[in-house]
Amino acid sequence: MIKATISVILSSALVCYVSAHGYVQEVVSGSTQYTGYLPLSDPYYKPPPNRIIRKIPGNGPVTNLSLIDVQCNGYTDGGSPGSAPAPIYAASVPAGSQLSLNWTTWPSSHIGPMITYMARAPSDITNWSPGDAAVWFKVAESGRTVDGKWASTDLLTATNSIYTFTIPPRLKAGQYIVRHEIIAIYAAYTYPGVQIYPSCIQIEVTGPGDAFPTSFVSFPGAYTPTTPGIVFDAYHNTSSPYPIPGPPVWTGGN
Repeated sequence: MIKATISVILSSALVCYVSAHGYVQEVVSGSTQYTGYLPLSDPYYKPPPNRIIRKIPGNGPVTNLSLIDVQCNGYTDGGSPGSAPAPIYAASVPAGSQLSLNWTTWPSSHIGPMITYMARAPSDITNWSPGDAAVWFKVAESGRTVDGKWASTDLLTATNSIYTFTIPPRLKAGQYIVRHEIIAIYAAYTYPGVQIYPSCIQIEVTGPGDAFPTSFVSFPGAYTPTTPGIVFDAYHNTSSPYPIPGPPVWTGGN
């Protein structure tokens, strides 16, 4: 009876979201796979599955850059700032190793960059929300190539919806939130129009490194309606480079 009820709920949810967008459904570190938070199924299980990705309300975008929602897709339990921490984290992700993030099928019309930030938790990450503090630093970005291919559509499709980035090799050990996003700009010729799709992944970085950035941004705050790349007419601006929003990538001395 319980399984039948869940099936009915999931079927209804799929109908509601069939025309929506996407999210990170799996994280791979080395030989270990972690299922991401699945907004169309996880909320209907009692108890809910333990995930390393913070809860999101669905697979739609954040469009108001002034809201805390832009940090981790805005799922707030009991009104807590930012997003509710996930119950677990990925253990022993060595600095210098790669994380592979598997997206759900992404609409071919939703062109734009893919950007990855990190933030070091001051204590237990399963109890930490950054709020509006400036704690985030950029570790990877991909926008539009010189031959006109976009990261979120052309390049992501070419890798079977798997985005891979490298943890800075000398990064100081500790527990971190990885804030990874697609910014869809197909309607960003004016503001509001840009669509932000962030996911926040909890990991523990290991290794002997001692490098750490000295410049940070906040979410909200890192992007405003006047930030280059937030307002961009992609269909009439095909000759000039696309300015990826946010600060420069911190390589950690790489």
